[in-house]
Amino acid sequence: MVEERMGECWSHTKDQFDNLEKHTQWGIEFVEKYTKFVKERSEIEASYAKQIRNLSKKYQPKKNSREEEESKYTFCRAFLTTLNELNDYAGQHEVIAENLTSQIIGELSRYLQELKSERKSHFHDGRKAQQHIESSWKQLESCKRRFERDCKEADRAQQYFEKMDADINVTKADVEKARQQAQMRHQMAADSKNDYSSYLQKFNQEQNEHYYTVIPNIFQKLQDMEEKRIERLGVCMKTFADVDRQVLPIVGKCLDGMTKSAESIEPKTDSKQVVESYKSGFEPPGDVEFEDYGQAMKRTTSNTSLSNSSKESKEKPAGKSKTGKLWPFIKNKNKGSGPEDFSHLPPEQRRKKLQGKIDELNKDIQKEMDQRDALTKMKDVYVKNPQMGDPASVDPRLSEISQNIEKLQLEVQKFEGWLAEVEERMPSKSDTHRRSGVYETQNNPAVVSNNCAQDRERRPCMCSQYIYCMCWPLSSPDGSYTEEQNSETQVKAKPNPTSTAPEVDDEFDDDEEVLPTIGTCKALYPFEGHNEGTIALAEGELLYVIEEDKGDGWTRVRRKEDEEGYVPTSYIEVFLEANAKGAMTYI
Repeated sequence: MVEERMGECWSHTKDQFDNLEKHTQWGIEFVEKYTKFVKERSEIEASYAKQIRNLSKKYQPKKNSREEEESKYTFCRAFLTTLNELNDYAGQHEVIAENLTSQIIGELSRYLQELKSERKSHFHDGRKAQQHIESSWKQLESCKRRFERDCKEADRAQQYFEKMDADINVTKADVEKARQQAQMRHQMAADSKNDYSSYLQKFNQEQNEHYYTVIPNIFQKLQDMEEKRIERLGVCMKTFADVDRQVLPIVGKCLDGMTKSAESIEPKTDSKQVVESYKSGFEPPGDVEFEDYGQAMKRTTSNTSLSNSSKESKEKPAGKSKTGKLWPFIKNKNKGSGPEDFSHLPPEQRRKKLQGKIDELNKDIQKEMDQRDALTKMKDVYVKNPQMGDPASVDPRLSEISQNIEKLQLEVQKFEGWLAEVEERMPSKSDTHRRSGVYETQNNPAVVSNNCAQDRERRPCMCSQYIYCMCWPLSSPDGSYTEEQNSETQVKAKPNPTSTAPEVDDEFDDDEEVLPTIGTCKALYPFEGHNEGTIALAEGELLYVIEEDKGDGWTRVRRKEDEEGYVPTSYIEVFLEANAKGAMTYI
């Protein structure tokens, strides 16, 4: 009845105690095997993530190298984005490894300890019950053998008494003694019978309790333990899949980022960038004039040709070729970095190099100034609190920084001079549109003054209030430039540099458009604005912003409708409009 009540349970295997012990041990070994499997998978994920990160790091562009220059191409930026997304992708594999370790390996390791302890307790109780029933069985066998022995002894004593009683030669005393002995043996047999019967009843009760109560309860606990183990394995296997599924959205975003970066590649834009990076600024040489050596006449060189001038030809030793230089097809023989002023480069490339050098020097100056400010604050603290340090200990470093700033300022001035020289030689937009009138310019040098130096708008100069001057023009060359032709024009224009300068300025002012308002600003400090092109500020004053800071430290503002100029960006707080497209740039 008990077995029917318990249904399909391990109580049906009450005689298979050893086999169940082996089965549960195999279950524990299987959990250990699965834990080892997950651990190896976690190690593989961690190793894979590390290799992917190293791969991404290996191909990241290095600073101060050609790869940094290549980042302006769309396909290089797409590759950089791919590397960054790949790095994030590796991070998700690290997350997988971490989650496998924490959610499965750690949990199973703790559960294994509990499982072994619980199994050991249950089988200890089972072995104890088994030993008890075996001990009871042995005691029952002992009672049975004693009862059997006493019965045999009683039968022999009875037979001996009957024999003595039948023998007429035996004395009455011997017969009485034999009778008493037989009675004693029969009493012992009766006692043994009672003991055997009592212990047999007790054993049957214990055996029934053992096989129908104790062992089924122990096996039921073992069954529950085994089912929990199987259930726990199922949960871990589900977690094993969920760990991967949880990172799939982020992995998908990484792959989408790679796809988007690949779709952002623009061949036409990269082609334009190649032109922008390598255009020389030279014009193609003009037609070579026919020189008739049969006529005794004075020959002149073409102004539109890139051949050497007559003066240069005279200076050349006899026997050398008079053929002009074809700039685009001449290989640069200068190896290494070239001259400091980049004079070996074409005008456009030289301008870019000089501008980049000036920007680097300005950054170095700013760093030195930041260090000087920090040391000055430290010195002030030492002066106010002498116990914190000696103020004189900071002076050597301040002196060194001041010397470094002076050296950097001299370098900036030197490169700015070279930059101004290059920009003076390069034509502005109006020169490009009027290129057809080059020969008229040569015949009438009064039309051009200082190579259109006044034709460019200049930024306000604050040399008296700032460390370095930001006086270079906003305009940039259009890339078409003939150095010798422009130089000749400049030489011819020198006799009367002031006669036409106002005319050129007036022409530029008339063509200048009114810039739209892109935001507002509030003056944080007062500014006098004595220099040309600047505007004075009063602390707390509100102005309109019409041109953002281009990185030179100046912002163009307007007061009312007719007064505008530049102010230091650090003196104002700018509030740009949400739909503002940024400042207009003069090209």
